[in-house]
Amino acid sequence: MKKPFRVCKNYEFSAIIGQKKSVASNSFVCYFQKRKEEHARVGISVGKKLGNAVCRNKVKRQVRSMIDHLFSFNEEYDLIIIVRPRYHLQDFAQNEKELATNKVRIEKKMKR
Repeated sequence: MKKPFRVCKNYEFSAIIGQKKSVASNSFVCYFQKRKEEHARVGISVGKKLGNAVCRNKVKRQVRSMIDHLFSFNEEYDLIIIVRPRYHLQDFAQNEKELATNKVRIEKKMKR
């Protein structure tokens, strides 16, 4: 996932989460809002409950890899993915499938 496709600033995270439009699953909570730029952007948040810095960075790399497979960045929304502590209870393929399911649910909500 390239830098222009990331949500990096704290105020951008707060603005998207403040919209309170979300989809939740066992491993992820996904907040979304209509995009404001020409392309979609994604932000990832991993809390300290998941482990030390090495573990959290590994999880972020894995989630970025999932995003590269699932997203074309032509979507109509910006997305914040918050990784839950239950992420470690499933393997990579299950977590990717769960994120894909969340993406489908978000797209259904955006059409309303």
